[in-house]
Amino acid sequence: MNAALARPTNGRMIGGVCAALARRFGTSATTMRVIFLLSCLLPGPQFLVYLALWILLPSEDKAARTAW
Repeated sequence: MNAALARPTNGRMIGGVCAALARRFGTSATTMRVIFLLSCLLPGPQFLVYLALWILLPSEDKAARTAW
């Protein structure tokens, strides 16, 4: 089973969104960050999606507290 989608408390660069997605899909955080940066070269709402995920994804410590 894949890990729950939550922003980690360790290994964050800005908001932890890329680290959370990397953990969920089984890649490295660096790979996910490079993919995100390259996607910003394309037209689309990538930055808005990042901000939305930053707001909507719980932090790992909060997700662990609500799991009980």
